[in-house]
Amino acid sequence: MTTRQHTVVDSPYGPLTLVATDGVLSGLYMTEQRHRPAEETFGEEDERPFGETIHQLDAYFARELTEFDLPMHFAGTPFQRGVWEQLRRIPYGQTRTYGELAEILGNRGASRAVGLANGKNPIGIIVPCHRVIGSSGSLVGYGGGLDRKQRLLSFERGGFEDVLFQPASRSSNAGSAVPMGSRTTSSASSS
Repeated sequence: MTTRQHTVVDSPYGPLTLVATDGVLSGLYMTEQRHRPAEETFGEEDERPFGETIHQLDAYFARELTEFDLPMHFAGTPFQRGVWEQLRRIPYGQTRTYGELAEILGNRGASRAVGLANGKNPIGIIVPCHRVIGSSGSLVGYGGGLDRKQRLLSFERGGFEDVLFQPASRSSNAGSAVPMGSRTTSSASSS
């Protein structure tokens, strides 16, 4: 029998819902994220499986960690899992295009399929789907919203806005950094 648990932690990018399947990280979802599963599928609220995940997220947001080293459980097709594995190989502070990832996967014409798999990445930030950009260098498609994508890329490049990356619209609630250690309630993740 599969056991699922979740907890919600604060971050500079809003509340993050962490989900574990049989004690292994299987989801990191932002509020209002496209393809976010229904909250009732997250299992019981229990922070115990997430100690190391929270520790590494804290270090990432403190600019002390550039590569996550966590066990992860991916539920997806073989193609999706291949895309997600390639996302993990994009170095901190760098980007790749959907076409470049398609070529790495051995199918130059699969950039749209790569984009669809990228959009269904279940473990945002840790599996850095925000590092994938359009062929022209523009920000396109991010399940967490283009404003968050812009902010994550800027953060990884030292916190400076990069003129190359300008989302179509900026959110008025960009917010400031919030320590990760703070937990919020499950209901906060749906607001």
